[in-house]
Amino acid sequence: MTITLTASTRHIAGSIALAGSKSISNRALIIRALCNETFPIHRLADARDTQLLDALLHSADDIRDAGHAGTTFRFLTAYLAFQPGVQTLTGSERMRQRPIGLLVDALRQLGAQIDYLGKEGYPPLRIGEPRHANAPSRLSITADTSSQFISALLMIAPTLPQGLELTLEGNLVSRPYILMTLRLMEYFGVQHTWEDRVIRVAPQSYSPRPFTVEADWSAASYYYAIAALSDSCDLHLEGLFANSLQGDAVLQKIMLEFGVATLFTETGVRLQKTDTPLPHIFDWDFLECPDIAQTLAVVCGALGVLGFFTGLETLHIKETDRIAALQTELDKIGVILAKCPPGHGLISGRQYYLVDGSLFNMPATPLFHTYEDHRMAMSFAPLALLAPIRVADPGVVEKSYPGFWSDLERIGLEGEKG
Repeated sequence: MTITLTASTRHIAGSIALAGSKSISNRALIIRALCNETFPIHRLADARDTQLLDALLHSADDIRDAGHAGTTFRFLTAYLAFQPGVQTLTGSERMRQRPIGLLVDALRQLGAQIDYLGKEGYPPLRIGEPRHANAPSRLSITADTSSQFISALLMIAPTLPQGLELTLEGNLVSRPYILMTLRLMEYFGVQHTWEDRVIRVAPQSYSPRPFTVEADWSAASYYYAIAALSDSCDLHLEGLFANSLQGDAVLQKIMLEFGVATLFTETGVRLQKTDTPLPHIFDWDFLECPDIAQTLAVVCGALGVLGFFTGLETLHIKETDRIAALQTELDKIGVILAKCPPGHGLISGRQYYLVDGSLFNMPATPLFHTYEDHRMAMSFAPLALLAPIRVADPGVVEKSYPGFWSDLERIGLEGEKG
């Protein structure tokens, strides 16, 4: 199935009630499961991954299938490792290609009994009864693969008999997601210290209290892209907080370079198009906000802005290899995404990628494939402001934003599935 997306206007106005953040929702669900009593979570994300995590946390089945949901799988691995009983945790074919060994090794050191049922270091997993006796409370973990491994360990840390002292080794990726986890833990009464490379969490209890989930800044990025490609824009996005937990809130700063101003209101943000000239070169380190890199690659390409992107290390191990997927799909519109030779870029020793849209050209209704990746579908959707496009497998957005296509229609981007 595909969806053909056509813009009835390039003058964008209206209001969108964004869904709750998947990242925040998933952490809140794990913390609630670790509490001694339940509490209400308001505006929980309607993302498929979040609904699946909620269901699996309440499941009594011996086999639990996380499908494509990477965060769900990683958080559940740590959670189930110290629960009674024996469970099998599995996932989709793509999930069985995504490494889990670093997290499993760390959990085993803490007393978890986890076996691989297939390839060593990859799902599926058999998770047995934990052994707490004489388990160490100190761990070191490589911090340059996935912050979700670190967050998974931190959330169970206060429930361990001796707590946890976690040393982060190597280049720390996605630091804001770790800070998000720690700030949520603080909201629910769990204290920590973070000195240099060491995070310490003493044994303590979570305190249940009502919680409201902020809207998703990653989802907001697609509307920022629409604003950047529009002729004019006055668009309100409901549910975003000025004091955000999310690293992707840096969009406010980034999109100023592309002529999109952010004004906070009582209920969210208002996006307005400005007369700011486009930059000749856009240079950004996405290490702390990798989920918006696809969006910015499309924006740079479509506007003919030369982009230098770094901090993309984790994009290879997402729902798909996002670097390869971007290269293939951007090529369809004459945009080049290429790895720069060593030594290119402002930050010494870092790998940079070049986005070159100087030959940008929209063919008649191009078809963009999505590779079972929700962000591929949503990142390319704003191109419909320039010409009609087709997007394959539109249902893939259910992973994080089920109402995406209907919300686009509210602001003049009409979709026809076929």
